[in-house]
Amino acid sequence: MSVWTRITEAISALATGEGLSAVFDRLRSPPERSVAFTIAVIALGAKMAKADGLVTRDEVTAFREVFQISDGDTAGAARVFNLARQDVAGFEEYARRIADMFRDQPEMLCDLMEGLFHIAMADGTYHPNEDAFLVEVGEIFGMPAENFAALRARFVPDTSPLPHSVLGIAPGASLQEARDAWRKLVRANHPDVLVARGLPEEAVRMAEKRMIDINRAWETISGKAA
Repeated sequence: MSVWTRITEAISALATGEGLSAVFDRLRSPPERSVAFTIAVIALGAKMAKADGLVTRDEVTAFREVFQISDGDTAGAARVFNLARQDVAGFEEYARRIADMFRDQPEMLCDLMEGLFHIAMADGTYHPNEDAFLVEVGEIFGMPAENFAALRARFVPDTSPLPHSVLGIAPGASLQEARDAWRKLVRANHPDVLVARGLPEEAVRMAEKRMIDINRAWETISGKAA
């Protein structure tokens, strides 16, 4: 059963008038957390689309890059997106419900933020309203400021992409500290680890770009030290 089939089943209650945000309360246990993760990215992405005032074709394409959506499941994905846009609940309510669901898995919240950054940058522009949106979501998620800065450094071209920021270490960290941070990130972002912690297989491809950035940061730091 595809994740989109399970999503369709999970939101079937919406036809009776139940709010989309209530769906999250039904998805607190594995393996349905992967469904919740997917809905969260789409729902918050739909809310974020309002931040800059329009939904572009590039942003729609970005969803398809994060999630492998087959032609048969496109309608289901679009339904979730449209329901999230139309729901009267603000994005803060969504973010709080998601933060509560994954409070014992902060790494999942980081994965979710990464998906939102990917969608925000899909049209090549990082709108100030998108930044304000993501900053507030990050605060609701309880994401440390340095972790948020590292994500923004990786995704936003105008942000100084300091390799230390990508690895989450201080600019004055030693080469050994940089190596240790790099190794820890490589282990944490192995595809098997991502799937084991509940990230849907459809979204594991996000880790491919993440690993490129992580390895490039280590190569930059180690190259300067050589």
